[in-house]
Amino acid sequence: MAIEIRISLNEGLYLRDPQKTSLGQQIIKHSILLIDEIGMEAFNFKRLAKRMSSTEASVYRYFENKHMLLLYLVSWYWEWVGFLMDINTMNVDDPERKLKIILHTLVASHKENPSIEYVNESVLHRIIVAEGSKAYHIKEIDKENKEGFFLNYKKLVTKISSIITAINPKFPYPNALATNLFEMTNNHIYFAQHLPKLTDVKIKDDSFKEIEKMLEYIVFKLIK
Repeated sequence: MAIEIRISLNEGLYLRDPQKTSLGQQIIKHSILLIDEIGMEAFNFKRLAKRMSSTEASVYRYFENKHMLLLYLVSWYWEWVGFLMDINTMNVDDPERKLKIILHTLVASHKENPSIEYVNESVLHRIIVAEGSKAYHIKEIDKENKEGFFLNYKKLVTKISSIITAINPKFPYPNALATNLFEMTNNHIYFAQHLPKLTDVKIKDDSFKEIEKMLEYIVFKLIK
């Protein structure tokens, strides 16, 4: 049985909260599937509306443009990973054990969760890996940062860096390492799938265990 989970996001990302209506949920669902299918460059609201058997005007009632829609999806994913980290580390006190669980969560968060019927996390994760950086590697980054559009990512980094500090209070770069762990996960998944000469890990049968092993090796070598 599905359990309703609503992810809290910055209201500036949308014109109308898509999670609160059937049409909005369809926009989320089909935008994820369509971006994964054709890529962000080819994606537009006209194609999305056609896929949904709806109108462009209906999509524009929820999102100002496709950049804001991508940023919404990326922010949703950041918040989702943070939610999973909290759930998976609940009642875990040992910081080293907690960090290992978090690393596993980073690589396993793509597993589809049936509780949110309009979000296919596996497909969304492919978008994050292939297109996610386009949401914040932009000219308007400083303006959008002031609007608070990246707070979900910052919260995610803070969760990880606080545990790194708990393991080694003298480690000088907890935020940088936390950010790199997230980016490294996505980059090396992408490299393993498309540019294998740029990484030493392999993905077999949709298993990211080698990515997780690499992350553990790097992080504990650095902070211990």
